Amino acid sequence: MLPSWVLLLVFFFVPILLTFYFAFTNLSLTGAASASTQFVGFRNFASMFADPTFRVSVLRTLVFLIFSAIVGQQLLGLILAVLMNERNRTFRSVIGVLVLAGWVTPEIVVAFIFFAFFSDTGTLDSILHWFHIKPIAWLYTFPMVAVVIANIWHGTAFSMLVYQAALGDVPKEILESAMMDGAGRFQRLWRVTLPVIRGSVATNMVLITLQTLGLFTLIFSLTGGGPGNKTETLPIYMYQQAFADYQLGYGTAISLILLLIGIIASVVYIRTLKVEL
Repeated sequence: MLPSWVLLLVFFFVPILLTFYFAFTNLSLTGAASASTQFVGFRNFASMFADPTFRVSVLRTLVFLIFSAIVGQQLLGLILAVLMNERNRTFRSVIGVLVLAGWVTPEIVVAFIFFAFFSDTGTLDSILHWFHIKPIAWLYTFPMVAVVIANIWHGTAFSMLVYQAALGDVPKEILESAMMDGAGRFQRLWRVTLPVIRGSVATNMVLITLQTLGLFTLIFSLTGGGPGNKTETLPIYMYQQAFADYQLGYGTAISLILLLIGIIASVVYIRTLKVEL
């Protein structure tokens, strides 16, 4: 086990410890701080919470998380899993391939696909033109909607696979008993299936929340955080501070806030769904 522990120490534990340390320093890529890094205590965090751009980024991150992950991927993945669970093998194979195609596509490619779809001369405006509807500059007028839809398309397959596996573990005897008692399809789903698979629901919500909170490539490639800062989530804001403004200590402090949001969200999910760890 020694080689494994050495690898974990070098590539996992040491970077984590350095991240916590750098968050409390003035580490920079330029200027005097780059030559002599100093411990500054909570100054990075004080500056962060005093910055209105940071507060806006937190709000936009939560909006993006709720609509693209919790509502979008979670709900759509569950619906697809339920529909595929009740259909024949051919239907499941066709839909499964179509949905999985979005998941296996790299984020940078997804960004270019949806740029072509939402751009001024893109597919969506071409379709609107056929119906004599005035074209809309989607990436300028509704940029957050564009990145939310792109992330839903890209990540829904994971939720679908999780729920497909979970639905297969629901005892058929319970569903048959509920049906004999007069429960409809929605009642069986709400009162029988979801309580049984709540552990999978919590696990899926935690995983897609952490993935969405750290999403960078898709948003940066599609909108660059703009126009203005309309799609500047915390990862984009962190990148701007750390690598555009060269304030690595400040950017590292932002990453800890991002980590804290993920931890709080995970605890809320587990407590709300009453999942036993």
